[in-house]
Amino acid sequence: MAYPKILTIQDISCVGQCSLTVALPIISACGVETCILPSAILSTHTAGFSGFTFRDLTDDMPSIRDHWEKENIKFDGVYTGYLGSTKQIDYVINIIKTLNKKEAKAIVDPAMADNGKLYPLFNQEYVEAMKGLCAVADYVLPNITEACFLTDTEYKTEYDRAYIDTLIEKLLALGCKGVVLTGVSYRQGKTGIVVFENGEYNYYEHDFLPNSCHGTGDIYASAFTGALLRGKSAFEAAKIAAIYTVECIRITADEENHWYGAKFEPALKTLIDML
Repeated sequence: MAYPKILTIQDISCVGQCSLTVALPIISACGVETCILPSAILSTHTAGFSGFTFRDLTDDMPSIRDHWEKENIKFDGVYTGYLGSTKQIDYVINIIKTLNKKEAKAIVDPAMADNGKLYPLFNQEYVEAMKGLCAVADYVLPNITEACFLTDTEYKTEYDRAYIDTLIEKLLALGCKGVVLTGVSYRQGKTGIVVFENGEYNYYEHDFLPNSCHGTGDIYASAFTGALLRGKSAFEAAKIAAIYTVECIRITADEENHWYGAKFEPALKTLIDML
């Protein structure tokens, strides 16, 4: 796959360094042709800004898909991020089943929850629909909160390896082929990523940085996708994405006025060099 073509489906927050404004440049920097399907357009993201504009593009998605099919456009992968409704999830499942090439990868970031809670616009109906999307995925990239909602498991902030193993087993039972579980911390001051694929468990641990930045989940998932499409193994891609994301957070740490996102652009060379 010398020059892969991937489709990423998520919203455009015009200002705020998240979703498609993160995915497009990061995956492109990995040397992967990046096509987009916007699910909505917002003037800014919704965390910290007020009075933002919002335009729902749900009704445009089927006609875009139909045009691609007419033009015989196929993809080497589909990567999904924030989706706004169960209807959009249904459209995405159809796209994965009809426009992905035979050996293509489906990568699902079930961006819907954190810190033990669903995002405000989501409910249990959305969770059930997301389970269906995970069922057709080659890789799902949930944080622990999202994994708990997807598997009907009690959310815990303190846990052991057995708890994580149970989450992974239940995620695989949904139908996905591989799991990349983020934010897994077994000791104070450290966090990391668990990758489970083909019966093999791997863990990459890194420093836990106290400052949080909006959009780092999108940065991570995009870097993982780009590295995977460049031929890296799932664990290699997960490690590369973690190193890159931590570097983005470090760069942003002392920038008080940059509260709305992470400065991912200055760290792109780090990502490119690792590839």
